[in-house]
Amino acid sequence: MHRSSGFLRARTTVVVAPLLAFTSACGRIRAANAPTAPRGAVAELRAAIDSMADAPEFANAHWGILIVDPESGDTLYSRNAGKLFMPASNMKILTSATILDHVGPDFRFRTTVAARGGVSEGTVMGDLLVIGRGDPSVSDHMLKDAMIPLRAIADSLAARGVRRVAGRLVADGNAFPDDVFGFGWSYDDFDFSYSAPIDELLFNEGFSVLTVRAGASVGDLVAAETRPAKTFPRLRVTATTSPPRPPGDSTRGRGRALRVRKDSTTWETIVEGQIALGDSATIEITHHDPNTAYLAALREALADRGITVDGAGTDTLARADTLVTLLSPPLREILPALMKPSQNQIAEMLYKAAGLEETGIGRADSARAVVQRQLAKWGVAAPEVVVRDGSGLSRYDYVSPRSLVRVLDAMRRSPHFTVYYDAMPIGGVDGTIRSRMRGTAAEGNVHAKTGSVAMARSLSGYVTTADRRLLIFSFLCNNWTVPVRSVERVQDAITARLASMRLR
Repeated sequence: MHRSSGFLRARTTVVVAPLLAFTSACGRIRAANAPTAPRGAVAELRAAIDSMADAPEFANAHWGILIVDPESGDTLYSRNAGKLFMPASNMKILTSATILDHVGPDFRFRTTVAARGGVSEGTVMGDLLVIGRGDPSVSDHMLKDAMIPLRAIADSLAARGVRRVAGRLVADGNAFPDDVFGFGWSYDDFDFSYSAPIDELLFNEGFSVLTVRAGASVGDLVAAETRPAKTFPRLRVTATTSPPRPPGDSTRGRGRALRVRKDSTTWETIVEGQIALGDSATIEITHHDPNTAYLAALREALADRGITVDGAGTDTLARADTLVTLLSPPLREILPALMKPSQNQIAEMLYKAAGLEETGIGRADSARAVVQRQLAKWGVAAPEVVVRDGSGLSRYDYVSPRSLVRVLDAMRRSPHFTVYYDAMPIGGVDGTIRSRMRGTAAEGNVHAKTGSVAMARSLSGYVTTADRRLLIFSFLCNNWTVPVRSVERVQDAITARLASMRLR
C-alpha cells in the first residue's frame, strides 16, 4: 500500500474542507498553509492530457477527466467534469462506499436456518426454513469452495441430532422481493456469469461450472459434471464423442458441435451435439432462480451428512425455531472480492443489502434512495448522478467525473479509508488493472476502479506522486470507434504521468 507520511500528517493536522466549493473550473479550495503545485508542472500536465484527448482518433469520443489534489484543494485538470457519462463498473465506487459508510467494515451477513414445528427425536417436524439477507460470500471465488458454508450448516444440524426433515427445504423471508435482474440489464447477457440473477440467497455468484469430457471411444456419450454442487443444475446429456481432430486443427472445447442450452420448461441444462475424442470443455451456466440453486446445493450438503428431506406438506403456520445462524466473512473481506475483479453479483447484493439494512426493504428502489441520500450528504449534486443499479451493468446509469471524485474524497476522509483503499485494484499488481501500467511509476502505486461495458471505459481512484502527494482522479470515456486499448492507453499514460510528478 503506497501512502505518504506527508499525506497522513495532513489528515491529522490540517482541516481539509470536503470538495463542495468547486468553481466553474470544477473546484478550487485550499486548506490552510497547504502547498500548491508548481505552475510549470501543472501546465505541462494539462498540455499533455489535451494532446491525448484531442487526438484525431478521439474526434467522436466523449471524454470526462478530473484530477484534484485534495490536500491543497487544487484542481490539476478538468474536462467535462460536470457532464454525465455512462460509468460502467465505476458505479461500484458508489455502492461500496455507501454500504461501507452505513454498516462499517466488520459487518457480517446473517443467514438463519429454522425448523417450523420444532425438532422431535432427530426429525424436523415441518419445513426447514432458510432465511437469507443477501450474503454474497457463498462462492468458490471467495471461499475456494462454495459448499463449505453449506456443509457447515449440515454439520451444525447433525450436531443438534437432526437426521430427517419431514417437510420441505424452503427459502423464507423474501428479503429481496423485486426482480432478480438489475434495471436496464441486457437480455442478451443473461446466459453469461457476469449477468447472473441475484436474490437474498445466492450460491456461487449465480452460476455453476459445467465440465464436459469426451468418452473413451467414438460414439460414446460424453461425461459431464458440475461444480461447486454436483447435483445442480440438473443435466440432460445426449452429446456423443466424435472422431479426433485432424492434425493441425487447434480448435478445442466446444468446437463447432457441442451445444449447451437450458430447457425453458424444466430449466434442465441440455448438453447435446458432439465433442472430439480426447477433448474437453468448461462452460459457465447461470442459475435461473438463485434461491432454488442455493437450496439444491444445501440439500446436497445435507444428504452428504446423512440428513434426508422428505418434502411432505406441513403446517405452514407453525412456529419456527432457529437452529443455525451462518455468518459471512466481514465486509472488509468481501469488498476486495467485489472491487478487484469487478464482480457484478456481489455489487448487486451489497446494493440491495444497503436498502435492506437502512430501510428494512431490500428492493432496488430502496437501495437507490439510500445511495442518493448518501451522495447528497457527500455533496454530490442530484443532476450529476443517475443510479439504476449497484454494479454499473445497467446502461441507464450516469455519473459525472466530479461526482466520483467527491465520493473518493469522502472516503479519503473516512475512518474506513484503509479498508476502502486496499479493496481497489492495484496497477500492475492485481484485479482488473493487474496487466496495466507495468514498468511505470504507477505500477504498485495507483489504486483505481475500472469500468467496462460497450462504448464506456472508466478509471477512477487514487495515485501517489513522486513527492508522496495523494491525488484523486476520474477518467471516463464514452462513444468512441477506435480499439478499446487506445482509450485505456490514454488513461494509463495520464496515471503514470501523475505518479511521476513532483508537486511540492
